[in-house]
Amino acid sequence: MHVEPRTNHLAQASSPYLLQHKYNPVDWYPWGPEALERARQENKPIFLSIGYSTCHWCHVMAHESFEDEGIAALLNEHFISIKVDREERPDLDATYMKVVTALTGRGGWPLSVFLTPDMKPFYGGTYFPTTDRGGLPGFSRLLLALIQAYRQNREQMAELSRRVIDHLEKIEATGEAGPEPDAEALSLAAHSLLKAFDPENGGLGEAPKFPLSLEWSFLLHYYRYSGESQFLEKLAFTLEKMARGGIYDQLGGGFHRYTVDTAWVVPHFEKMLYDNAQLVPLYLAHFQLTGAPLSRRIAAETLDFVLREMQAPGGGFYAGWDADSEGVEGKYYVWSLREVERAVGPDLAPLAAAALGITREGNFEGLNILTRPLSREELAAKFAKTPEQADAALAEARALLHRQRENRVKPHRDEKIITSWNGLMLSALAQGAQVLGEPRYCEAAARAARFILETLLQGDVLHRSYVAGQVSGPGFSEDYAFLAQALLDLYETDFDPAWLTQAQRLMAILDERFLDPADGLYFYVAQEHDSPLVRSKSIFDQTIPSGNSMAARVCLKLHRLTEEPRYRDRALAILRRLQAGSQESAFGFAHLWTVAVLYLSPPLDLTLVGDPGDLRLQEMLHAAYLPFLPERRLLLKNPGDCALLEQLSPAARTYGPLGAGPTAFLCHNFTCRPAIKTVEELTAKLGQFNR
Repeated sequence: MHVEPRTNHLAQASSPYLLQHKYNPVDWYPWGPEALERARQENKPIFLSIGYSTCHWCHVMAHESFEDEGIAALLNEHFISIKVDREERPDLDATYMKVVTALTGRGGWPLSVFLTPDMKPFYGGTYFPTTDRGGLPGFSRLLLALIQAYRQNREQMAELSRRVIDHLEKIEATGEAGPEPDAEALSLAAHSLLKAFDPENGGLGEAPKFPLSLEWSFLLHYYRYSGESQFLEKLAFTLEKMARGGIYDQLGGGFHRYTVDTAWVVPHFEKMLYDNAQLVPLYLAHFQLTGAPLSRRIAAETLDFVLREMQAPGGGFYAGWDADSEGVEGKYYVWSLREVERAVGPDLAPLAAAALGITREGNFEGLNILTRPLSREELAAKFAKTPEQADAALAEARALLHRQRENRVKPHRDEKIITSWNGLMLSALAQGAQVLGEPRYCEAAARAARFILETLLQGDVLHRSYVAGQVSGPGFSEDYAFLAQALLDLYETDFDPAWLTQAQRLMAILDERFLDPADGLYFYVAQEHDSPLVRSKSIFDQTIPSGNSMAARVCLKLHRLTEEPRYRDRALAILRRLQAGSQESAFGFAHLWTVAVLYLSPPLDLTLVGDPGDLRLQEMLHAAYLPFLPERRLLLKNPGDCALLEQLSPAARTYGPLGAGPTAFLCHNFTCRPAIKTVEELTAKLGQFNR
């Protein structure tokens, strides 16, 4: 007779990460009143473990320690153990990550923090092995030492907690507001980032090598502002190196999180929604600026990967793919030469092996992570083919390999739909629809946006995530800001003014429930949200923008669209308040610097007037999308249905039909040009601004 394993208090959770631990012998609780009250009543310290479902080292520690009966017995007797999904509660993760960084000088996941019953931290770290290894104490020995310390050294622990909390309060302080950003400040920030450029492999910094999308986006925007060609050249070099490396999935599309080497070859095999959402606009912009076919292909393949592998049936996009399958990191993605030869056949095997960097020795533990070491022309020359013939042969080989890979056991997919990460992806899809002329990208973005607005926005509360038919707790400032930005990008794609209305609604809620009127910044959590230790503000741009920098970007755009001064004032308040910190280090404020570029860029306003179904207007719209013009405000006015648009955007009232057919009205730096009636003239005029 089958006996179902005993579950702990995580059995009713919706988070995929928490559910991964429901059969652990550790008596886990989710974060909430029940666990915290039990800690107080029993006067037991709290072991807080924070991770996420696609985290490799979280899996390792879970298998080594949390499935161990002896360790579970220690935890169950002497601690109240709480599991937190960092993707559902980024506020808790951010707070306690700062704690661990202050205590140890380093952070990461799994995050392991020990708290007093009133949630004050007294010890922390990340991954702990079961026995002493690599300078880390074994977890069992650590638990025994902490049990003894908690019994005998309460006063020392209390003093340590006080010092940590004082430290948190100091780093949350933003100081006095600084001046408006200026061209000199932009230049200093951009050039300081380039000091970390790797001239051999591209990218910024050494191994482990992260894409650093926010930093490169700032450098791209600074190139657009300054015209300094080195920024575009270094971006182009980096994008190509990543596209040809193992960090990019050469069969299925999409990027892994980072590589453990400097040359972008050996990735940590997780695929996260937010990474792919932020890399797509970089490749699209490079294609707009240079026409590079490689950048166009990578952007399209990445979006297609997301639609194929990360799109939920009801709308929205899943959080990520694990690095592991069948308990082995990267197993799904790597190949032996023999496997490739069997999959593609003897005729295609030599070309496939050369094109994808496959050797008998391999480049990863005797196997091969696929790369693209040869250019299109080099591959063609090596096999005495035309470039078109080489393309066709490689496309056939890739299709055969991809079909064979589909038979493998896939990594775990985290099926949370996270609001802020979806906002990033909706923006990427909207931009993909514009630049690549693919309506299905816009359709997918609009469908996901409707799902979020109908399911996760309940009254005036935007929820953080959705999984298995349930919404999680209330969202954070980043959720409101990222979704609002996505809706503005959607408006500039399908021109439904309802998106503008919803973006304004989200920002109104953000002002009401998150704004600190004392300094003009937004708190990370709403007024009514529980906030242990300190009520922090989302200030630093990390792997994704901070809530404040994205809110500033949204407000700048809304000011351009609505001409309401309050939006500009709000954006400027954020820029000025964070000036001092951002000038100390461009890392940590990269997206804020992008907003500063947009703030200083001369405004470029383009209004198209005509019937949206008119082919000539569609051609004008295509011409508007071709160049990279991030400062552009784009309106489309249908004279037969413009009441709501004119209500939302006063600029639209100024323009009307001019003769037969559509008309384009272009203004730059507060100076308007004569009306434009042909696609050729519009293309030429916009081309003057695209450098």
